[in-house]
Amino acid sequence: MSKFIVLLGPPGAGKGTQAQAISEELGLPHISSGEIFRENLKKQTELGKIAESYINKGELVPDDITIKMIKARLTQDDCEKGALLDGFPRTVAQAKALGSMLEEINGQVAAVPYIKVDKEELITRLTGRRTCSACGRVYHVKFNPPQEEGICDEDGSELIQREDDKVETVTHRIRVYHEQTQPLIAYYRDQDLLLEINGNQAIEKVTEDLIAALSEVEM
Repeated sequence: MSKFIVLLGPPGAGKGTQAQAISEELGLPHISSGEIFRENLKKQTELGKIAESYINKGELVPDDITIKMIKARLTQDDCEKGALLDGFPRTVAQAKALGSMLEEINGQVAAVPYIKVDKEELITRLTGRRTCSACGRVYHVKFNPPQEEGICDEDGSELIQREDDKVETVTHRIRVYHEQTQPLIAYYRDQDLLLEINGNQAIEKVTEDLIAALSEVEM
């Protein structure tokens, strides 16, 4: 039976970095729902065209379309032993649909690591990002500052704070995430699949704790 890992964590928790580390450690493909969407839209697949019709109207893509895209990806050869899912599911309804879909392909969710980070820490991480107005290189005022404040090391252009990284936007994103995912966290906790990881630590320590927790899971 194929074993799948669902990685959960709020914006700023470092899911992308940790997903890459877990993927390499366990030899499982990292499946990002965002990448699946972009790929389907770019290739103008049948599902991509349907999704685009909703996106163009400013509407959410229905769960059944998203599930079909995910299923098409998870039935590819590299997912034969399982995969690491990042960005999906986001709701209990999607989690139930994922469970049903995995049953169809002789798979199951084996573990759900949840990277927990304090709200204040998330705000510090996200609002401190600065982006080069010319080349797009990303800095952080605390964790990865430029040599000269407000100036890109690469080309000397001005560093800007994107709208996405302003405190009002960041606070809203965090609130929406928690409202949306609290029921999902409870759902997986009730199934004894949730692995809570302290995400307030250094990146390397979070990786170490994730790998240690997953090593206890039968994969």
